[in-house]
Amino acid sequence: MDKVVRCKGICRVYADDAYPVQALDNVDFEVATGEFVSLAGPSGSGKSTLLNIIGGLDRPTSGSVYLGDVCLNQLDESELSDLRLYQMGFIFQDYNLIPVLNALENVEFTMQLQGVHPGERTERAMATLASLNLDGLAHRRPAELSGGQQQRVAIARAIVTKPKVLLADEPSANLDSKSTESLLALLRQLNQEQGVTIITATHDPLVMRYAGRRVLLVDGHIDIDDSDSIDNAH
Repeated sequence: MDKVVRCKGICRVYADDAYPVQALDNVDFEVATGEFVSLAGPSGSGKSTLLNIIGGLDRPTSGSVYLGDVCLNQLDESELSDLRLYQMGFIFQDYNLIPVLNALENVEFTMQLQGVHPGERTERAMATLASLNLDGLAHRRPAELSGGQQQRVAIARAIVTKPKVLLADEPSANLDSKSTESLLALLRQLNQEQGVTIITATHDPLVMRYAGRRVLLVDGHIDIDDSDSIDNAH
């Protein structure tokens, strides 16, 4: 199976005047097209750092990261921005919706940056909202939506462009258990029915159970990469 993400010898050190912090230490990590992977571990384990490096939001101190055949290390900031725009989708724990735009406009926003024709982007945005049972809320602004609804709008925005990989950082952090179950069922449906490659960073055992593969990070190292062992570890 094709590898959509490849990380080789990834180290990330955050400089500090007194004590440099090694967030990742020589991490090798690959994700095949169509996988649903959870990066698990306690706070400070390096999971969000690894997710940010995969997404081109941060750069490794050493090592190489690839999206398909493209080495992110060799891209400048403008090229990284284009790669994120056209090939990646992001779901953030605080949603990052634009408050002055309604749900439809938020979902259209990335396509607007891509230069998609207004008619086409509205059609695609409405179809994506409808697939998430949000078409009746298209003209509501984020403040008029529940946390779960805002998260689904954020998912719609992330997947409407059909990215190579969907990255989610603590997607259940601001949701109650019912909304979390709904979100995870949706992510698994996107993964299984549409083949969307998903990588999520989480400390939530429920998120881990929904993923097909679970990777446990401890102190910047991959400690376990096995779908059964993490459930046993908790």
